Amino acid sequence: MLKSSKLIAVCIVASIIGLPTLSFAKARGSGGGFSSGARGGNSSMGIGSRGSRTYQDNGAKPIEQSTTQKPSATPPPNASGAPPMQPASVTPSSWWQRNPLLAGIAGGLAGTWIGHMLFGATESSAKTTDAEGAEPGAASNSAANSFGLILLLMLVGAGALYYFKKVRQTPAPVFTGLSRGTAARGSLLDISSNNSTDGPTADHAYTVTTEDKAAFQQLLTDIQSAWSAQDVAALRPLLTPEMLSYFSTALADDSSRGVQNHVEGVELLKGDVREAWSEDNTDYATVDLRWNARDYTVSTIIPRGEPGYLLEGSESTATESYEVWTFMRVRNGRWLLSAIQQ
Repeated sequence: MLKSSKLIAVCIVASIIGLPTLSFAKARGSGGGFSSGARGGNSSMGIGSRGSRTYQDNGAKPIEQSTTQKPSATPPPNASGAPPMQPASVTPSSWWQRNPLLAGIAGGLAGTWIGHMLFGATESSAKTTDAEGAEPGAASNSAANSFGLILLLMLVGAGALYYFKKVRQTPAPVFTGLSRGTAARGSLLDISSNNSTDGPTADHAYTVTTEDKAAFQQLLTDIQSAWSAQDVAALRPLLTPEMLSYFSTALADDSSRGVQNHVEGVELLKGDVREAWSEDNTDYATVDLRWNARDYTVSTIIPRGEPGYLLEGSESTATESYEVWTFMRVRNGRWLLSAIQQ
């Protein structure tokens, strides 16, 4: 049992250490550089960030190594850990509230019956004690009095119904003159603040100019030259911090293994803008680049001319390369390389 626990622990540690190395090796390709060149574009993934479109399918190999977080398909959990708020249950209205007219009539009848019970009992008692000496018109006077009492109670009930229906009723709100321009910020009528399409991931089309294309071509040449010279300082003003970290790590890896990749004599054959857009104050442009260059890898340990010095490619023959590069810039700033896709 103890041996099994140790074996599991060793496997976990090995996977943690080896996984980043394996992933980065895939991003670099077999020759140690970021240009496909003599390696035939056998890189297995894209690297870098493309803003809100980092993980969108744009026809090139998807970006799998990026500092941009993948969008979650499920809603984020409640930060406080409390269960989600449930809508308050609405207490159903009573029969009296749903039928005010019938309730008023019923109340009038109930008042009539109560009055009849009270005054009728008194009248019956009076009739019992004075039956002998009652006049002939007393019965008709009693009936008239009862009818008048009933009519009075009905009028009281109708008045009460009118009071609660008309006098006490809350007037309906008047929306005259209330429009989107006069609505308070954040209200339901302020559509621009509730249903606006402008957000962190909303983007708009950007038109690439001739000056932009010239900048892209110059970046291609300068980045390959700095890469061939293993000059991290020269790469810094050409790349985003994320891409600079990938290039720096790859150069350090090549130096540790005693190899150096060269991409020389870069000649742009074709550059097509695949997509261009803006997010907030940042512009992006994804460009298909096809170029010729002498792409080869040599040993830094074995002297030139000795067997094993040239490890891959040709120092004299140019090969064609094709990659999809994404450039970004802060509005009116300098373009930087932010992503590479094969």
